[in-house]
Amino acid sequence: MDKNSPCAKILQNLLAVFFLALLIYFINYYMNQTGYTAEDIKNYITSFGIWAPLVFIILFTLVPLTLFPDALLAIAGGMVFGLFYGFIYTMIGAACGATLAFMIARLAGNSLLKKLKNHNIDHLQNLLNRNGFWIVLYLRLIPLIPFDIISYGAGLARIKYRDFILATLLGIIPGVLVYVNLGDKSLSIGSTDFYIALALLIGLTSLAWLFKRKIKLPSLEKTEK
Repeated sequence: MDKNSPCAKILQNLLAVFFLALLIYFINYYMNQTGYTAEDIKNYITSFGIWAPLVFIILFTLVPLTLFPDALLAIAGGMVFGLFYGFIYTMIGAACGATLAFMIARLAGNSLLKKLKNHNIDHLQNLLNRNGFWIVLYLRLIPLIPFDIISYGAGLARIKYRDFILATLLGIIPGVLVYVNLGDKSLSIGSTDFYIALALLIGLTSLAWLFKRKIKLPSLEKTEK
């Protein structure tokens, strides 16, 4: 099967979702075997008291410096704060983290690009130079594309910060809702609510793929000629 064919890409996305669900399951299994539960994690973070939300937001803000998967932190936000507050804190943290990565790239300029030597960032920069707002909006709607790669790429491009952050805030709403909801429901893995949350994640991934086909955006996997 051609790795660039539509079927192959759908399969890749579904496999990514499957492994994410598998990871959540084994983390839950490990914690149960060792005597730790998701409730223990929740209690640890909430042990910071009134500072717990701030600690979570700071961690999210610093994620671009580590390239730690944002999705896992969003899931943790749902586990700790529930769907409503987890969504709010994750949105704030994601906006701060995106801003940090954008500003680092904008200040570092081409020197950062040379150090990263990432073909995806290089191609992304060219796309953003042509139609920045819509490219960022579309890419944010895809929950499986590295969040920070998009932010760094936007900072290196000629897109205005206002357009970048607006497209980011609008684009991440569905993904944040799905991931935080999955984290909220992961406290009861195996329940109907958990499987509904997982189905929503698969649905979001499928919609992003269909949206890409409709607007016919170039693939990030293409290399520059």
